Amino acid sequence: MNNSITNQLRCALQYKNGYMNKLLKQTSTALFSSINSNLVVNDKSKLVSNPLFQSKGPSLCSTPALFLHKSQLHVSNCCAGQPLTQLNEDEIMLKESVRRFCSTSVAPLVSSMDEAASLDQGILKGLFDNGYMAIETPPEYGGSGLSFFASILTIEEIARFCPSISVVCDLQNTLLNTLFLKLGTEEQKNKYLPKLASEFTGSFCLSEAEAGSDAFALRTTASQDGNNFIINGTKMWISSAPHSGVFLVMANADPGKGYKGITCFIVDANTPGLTVGKKENKLGLRASATCEVHFDNVVVPRCNVLGEVGQGYKYAIEMLNEGRIGIGAQMVGLAQGCLDATVPYLLNRKQFKQPLYSFQVRTTLPFPSCSTASRSNSRSTASRYELPSPSFPAQPQADQTAALQLPGTNYPPLPFLLNRKLIKQPLYSFQCAEVATRVTSKCVELLGGVGFTKDLPVEKFYRDCKIGTIYEGTSFIQLNTIGKIVGMEYTRDAV
Repeated sequence: MNNSITNQLRCALQYKNGYMNKLLKQTSTALFSSINSNLVVNDKSKLVSNPLFQSKGPSLCSTPALFLHKSQLHVSNCCAGQPLTQLNEDEIMLKESVRRFCSTSVAPLVSSMDEAASLDQGILKGLFDNGYMAIETPPEYGGSGLSFFASILTIEEIARFCPSISVVCDLQNTLLNTLFLKLGTEEQKNKYLPKLASEFTGSFCLSEAEAGSDAFALRTTASQDGNNFIINGTKMWISSAPHSGVFLVMANADPGKGYKGITCFIVDANTPGLTVGKKENKLGLRASATCEVHFDNVVVPRCNVLGEVGQGYKYAIEMLNEGRIGIGAQMVGLAQGCLDATVPYLLNRKQFKQPLYSFQVRTTLPFPSCSTASRSNSRSTASRYELPSPSFPAQPQADQTAALQLPGTNYPPLPFLLNRKLIKQPLYSFQCAEVATRVTSKCVELLGGVGFTKDLPVEKFYRDCKIGTIYEGTSFIQLNTIGKIVGMEYTRDAV
């Protein structure tokens, strides 16, 4: 092992033994410190024209935020730039807007939507009206023109109230809009992006019965017929299908070339031969519809190819990498929402003449800091996805994402690996799903009998979080990818 890696490992071990111990000791006193309580917005006037910052409702700090104070996560020795939990004034106002919308419009309907397994159309309209469905889309196409980081903040905050609504917003921003923006012709952008910003959702069609983790084993074909393609096949696990106006369909235009024949097609919902099948009866995310979509001799003109013929597999890989950051943000917000519902109960309920919190806090200190560490990972990964940026150098001395190791686990920080582009998304996706699973499970236990009922939303968060270990790459696949890259690192440095 060369000296560079040896020094990085030594740095990681010193950080683990010193900083994380300090972090855990500070958890109990910092539990009710909101990061936002120490951030002052001096001038909001420049943002009032953007609908993202205009929804009405309670203040962002109306409920205590159960994550650590920003000063406790400033890893000054690891990376230059602003602390990951310290938001600028635009980002604070965005979170306030999302919080108000969710408090007034989403929260009262969460339970009924879960029971009915149906998305309230008024909430969907509210997502469009507030600009949450086109955050990165430029204003000339009807969007807000903000950053990918802003999308991640929005997805995280919505998940704190309802992960089902969050996934609808996530897919629209990190997959559908992004694919059109990066690959679409000007005609395609002008036709679809304004509608995706204001009228309907879109659906990304990749998975099939025999093409789950092995996504490129898909059997949906697109046979060329003059200037048209004829699509035949069935897609499974398609989110938002019943209310989508457009479908981005991965189909093989040249099966003889294997995965190199996979092409992305734009298919309008009203195209003859396209039918949406039964809605799955799911464990969690019940308000978000997941359906089969059938294609029976669906004729698509060549001008509806998104990008280039035969390049669909590349597009899918790149977009799923971005999508996994959104999935991680869902898991972080979900874990925070679960803590929000759990800790006040523990503070109010008494046993042995003392609040339950006074007993439970001694054994559960790692869990709030788990959520905090993952939130920092979420923001770090999102920020680095937008490099270059003066706040986040392309080659930091040690990545903050790596430094914030999961408390209570044996997973090493691996700072030298997190500087490698390939490992960021799978490690981050895996970590956030693990944190959400551990936090929600422990919250159910802390609540006792009431945690096993629907009287509190904790059992719903517990059900919703399980999808984080499955979709857009299972945790097993993420671990497999991480293991391969770790092996490559050591093999390369040993040569």
